[in-house]
Amino acid sequence: MIRTIVTGVAGRMGQTLVRALHEAPLDFKLCGATEQLSSPAVGQDVGVVAGIGPCRVPIRAALRETLDDALAANGDRADIIVIDFSHPEASIAHARICAERGVGIVIGTTGFDREATCALDTIAKSIPLLVAPNMSVGVVLLQNLVREAARVLGQDYDVEILEMHHRHKKDAPSGTALRLGTIAAEALGRDPATSFRRSREGNIGARSDEEIGLQTLRGGDCVGEHTVFFVGQGERIELTHRAFSRAQFAQGALRAAKFLAGKPAGLYDMGQVLRMTPQ
Repeated sequence: MIRTIVTGVAGRMGQTLVRALHEAPLDFKLCGATEQLSSPAVGQDVGVVAGIGPCRVPIRAALRETLDDALAANGDRADIIVIDFSHPEASIAHARICAERGVGIVIGTTGFDREATCALDTIAKSIPLLVAPNMSVGVVLLQNLVREAARVLGQDYDVEILEMHHRHKKDAPSGTALRLGTIAAEALGRDPATSFRRSREGNIGARSDEEIGLQTLRGGDCVGEHTVFFVGQGERIELTHRAFSRAQFAQGALRAAKFLAGKPAGLYDMGQVLRMTPQ
């Protein structure tokens, strides 16, 4: 049985994860839930907050103590996985706590800068760590399709990426859009650091051959949409993924947790979970 601790349980994604764990097969058990200290949800039953009724798991403000209790109940670290959808600063702190305790963590947070990414690389040397800006099975497939399309179409097609999310999303472009752009750039032999064009305004001149456009829309309650355009002379190919609920992200996170349990220290991704990239 995989004993699971979920951080940020009062948020939209956190509640979705709790409901997914409640409906999951018997190989999962929710054994801990945390929220930031200022949240009014701290002290409440996580099942009540998630709308599934009492489940006798209180929401706590400290991941370290929550992990210690889980380890005291059963000292086997390999079957404890933390699932974290919070924000970059909190995710790094949670990953470091997991490293202190030797417990694996699945992170679905986006918006990491270069320094945070380097920190995660270091942490992954001591624990199994899976980071994915998008845990949807469909998005992982989209990434593979983009890689193949860029390889086949080559330099004669311009690449543009358009993403849309709900009005509350804080980072832009989305982590998924950045990942899609990176995949296309690598397949085309380009450096993402110099080829990404994140906005256009004014008299900017003609589009360069090397650039990959990344454009952002925000509004309403849109869960997430990503379209990658390959635009050539006389034709255009569009690869699109639309998410209509957060349930598929939660299911992907549970698949990631099941994959990560018992794995050696290292940095993993959803492609490995779905056997689309080498183990």
